[in-house]
Amino acid sequence: MKKLAVVLAVTLCASFTGCTSLNEAVLGDGSETQVQTRSYQTKIFEAPDVDTAIKAVIATMQDVGFVIDNADARVGTVTGTSFHNASRLSVTVRKYGDNQVQVRANAQSGLEIIRDPIAYQNFFNSLAKSLFLIGEDVN
Repeated sequence: MKKLAVVLAVTLCASFTGCTSLNEAVLGDGSETQVQTRSYQTKIFEAPDVDTAIKAVIATMQDVGFVIDNADARVGTVTGTSFHNASRLSVTVRKYGDNQVQVRANAQSGLEIIRDPIAYQNFFNSLAKSLFLIGEDVN
């Protein structure tokens, strides 16, 4: 019975240690929480539907120098690569309310996630202009 208790205690300690390592890997070094990161990676826009927003995302990504690797309007995702600064951008678009969409952008340079809120704000500002032009039917 003592052996069972010792084995159980060692197993529990090992599993808690594994969870700590996993949490650190998922959540980062603790300097910025996942919620904080998501807050500047996500923005709500006025748009009639997801398809319109996807078209605007594709146009915006191309305008800022990305080559579109994959676009799936059914799923609501667009991914692209910028070769001049070796970065990758993934954008997800979801319906949000009646005439709104939620857009989340995730950029990385090499293997590092870009954590500069200004970079995301610049993308979202360009996307807002693109959505406006599409809404006004400007070619």
